Amino acid sequence: MSDDPKDQGQATRPSNTPVAQNPLYDALHLTDGGNQATIALDDKHYTLRITKSGKLILTK
Repeated sequence: MSDDPKDQGQATRPSNTPVAQNPLYDALHLTDGGNQATIALDDKHYTLRITKSGKLILTK
């Protein structure tokens, strides 16, 4: 059995192709150290909340 991804039907990427990365935001930075922030998208506002157990909730 080979460890080569091509032999296992997996796609490969040339080594010189850049990997796309999503922007990374710290939730505590977004909430300015608190537990809630408002996020706007077009004309809609959403609430991002950090729970006491450290989970994120996004509501309309």
